[in-house]
Amino acid sequence: MFIRIPKFFRSFYFIFTSLFLVWMIFFDSNDFITQYQMSKNLNDLEAQKEFYLGKIDSVEQDRKELLSNTELLEKYAREKYMMKKPAEDLFIIMKKEEKPNQQ
Repeated sequence: MFIRIPKFFRSFYFIFTSLFLVWMIFFDSNDFITQYQMSKNLNDLEAQKEFYLGKIDSVEQDRKELLSNTELLEKYAREKYMMKKPAEDLFIIMKKEEKPNQQ
């Protein structure tokens, strides 16, 4: 029951090439699995970059609007930072949080 292996599969070049491919696919630090994970991570980071570049543009546009319009700047300061003029009283109205019914 001895099965003969064809001479092509016993050649040095075929064995070396096969071992090299197995090494590169599974064991090397730059194997296909790692490359796939790194390219996926790169795509995620590029999407985040586009998101943050859009946010930067919108913040710069808001900043230009605030610096050019004093009424808008005053409104923003009053709403965001609760600033007031010296002769004014400030009343802060907060919504009461409802607690879920515990049974």
